Amino acid sequence: MKRLKNVLEYLEASAAKYPNKIAFADEEKSVTYARLQQEAKRMAAGLLQRTNPREPVAVLGEKSVDTVTAFLACVYAGCFYVPLNPLHPVARREAIWEKTGRPLIVVQDKCEALLPQEAGDRAITIGRLKEGAQAGEELLRGIRRRHTDADPLYVMFTSGSTGTPKGIAVSHRSVIDFIEEFTERFEIGAEEVIGNQAPFDFDVSVKDIYSTLRAGATMQILPKKLFSFPAMLIDYLIEREVTVLIWAVSALCIFSTLNAFEYKVPSRIRKVLFSGEAMPIRQLNVWKKHLPEAMFVNLYGPTEITCNCTYYILGKGLYEKETLPIGEPFANERVFLLSEDGKQVTAVREAGEICVSGTALSLGYYNDAEATRKVFVQNPLNKAYTEPVYRTGDLGYYDEEGLLCFIGRKDFQIKHQGHRIELSEIENVMMTAPGVSRAVCLYDKAAQKIVGFYRGQVLPAQIRVYLRARLPSYMVPQKCVQVEDFKLTENGKIDRKDLREKYIDAGL
Repeated sequence: MKRLKNVLEYLEASAAKYPNKIAFADEEKSVTYARLQQEAKRMAAGLLQRTNPREPVAVLGEKSVDTVTAFLACVYAGCFYVPLNPLHPVARREAIWEKTGRPLIVVQDKCEALLPQEAGDRAITIGRLKEGAQAGEELLRGIRRRHTDADPLYVMFTSGSTGTPKGIAVSHRSVIDFIEEFTERFEIGAEEVIGNQAPFDFDVSVKDIYSTLRAGATMQILPKKLFSFPAMLIDYLIEREVTVLIWAVSALCIFSTLNAFEYKVPSRIRKVLFSGEAMPIRQLNVWKKHLPEAMFVNLYGPTEITCNCTYYILGKGLYEKETLPIGEPFANERVFLLSEDGKQVTAVREAGEICVSGTALSLGYYNDAEATRKVFVQNPLNKAYTEPVYRTGDLGYYDEEGLLCFIGRKDFQIKHQGHRIELSEIENVMMTAPGVSRAVCLYDKAAQKIVGFYRGQVLPAQIRVYLRARLPSYMVPQKCVQVEDFKLTENGKIDRKDLREKYIDAGL
């Protein structure tokens, strides 16, 4: 069996097998596999007149066919791409551009006004690149010969909802290692239509894009605006015949909390894979009720380990347990727990930090060796040879069946009234309360108070009564706050920083 070294081999194999099949489609246009390969090569020729292989290229564009084509053009040029989200603040985009050394920017024509003021001749529109000369095949073959699978494919910056955003560099080898297993494990084949929800600067989209290319499937890029109108989004899913959703938990909860399935059920959907946050069981069961034959999969893993490192496939029927496991490791990934003193944790229900090793580990943080050294470390269990391990900063434990369960961030562990408390444990119980759809807990250190925020049709006093019957008194929030809705980060997670600034820092 031939060993893959470059993600372009996915595109080339699918273009040879399905030249006239739609590869990617957005609201306005679509592109076949043959045309996608042709346009990416043409754009690569233009890039090579302005930059060199193994250099970063920033891509500023909306989620679109053109933006995906630009990503692949960067790869044909032997470069690696850095997505810039046009919806982000100007200061953030410019900080990313600076951090990556002010590289060439490929910009979608409609986003040209969003370029950094100092970009000047370091920017070119996708339209101009497409008008360039035909790519010299010998030039592109030469670049491919010099490529190794350890070369970077992309650099994605963390959402920055807490702390300082960092650019995570991921190699071709890591993406291929993951996507091979991902598509086989969940049987994602050429017949699938993947409905892309995630922004292109969020690594959930990596699963969408490269699963599509590997399988010879079709990816429908779902317009962001439709997620504010669930009925219209359902119509779009039905019209575009979507079969696979690889979505953030918050995106799925939009449907279930707003009773969108009472309008219509997109019955072609047969696979629902979710990640990013703990999935509320009540919302999960709404989906399972309306799509009883679909496969549901809980995925876990930070960007630093290339998309996901564990998975849990749910059985048919409603889910009856209180905790949803994150399951078992993907093939070729080692996932284990470490105690605070660096010992391996194997006992049932004993908490430890989730650590990961294997080919899927990223190359570390771009232009930030110090931050890389803090979390990409030598495996403390191995003294014999070099074995890099990523310490996720997440806490987990093994249940009685040996499945890994997620507790929460180490950052969310607090010391209150002499007790160590996981705020996520309180959140999980809050979300079982009748009338509550989502919940988040924060700690007001100055006031020594746990504050619970929730969305739902129940009074704060009723929430506290419910929690007192189910939690030790020291874990019951001193204050519960009802919110109309939670602000989400661009990656679809609840924005805890926004909650803290609005309520706790402002003195409630």
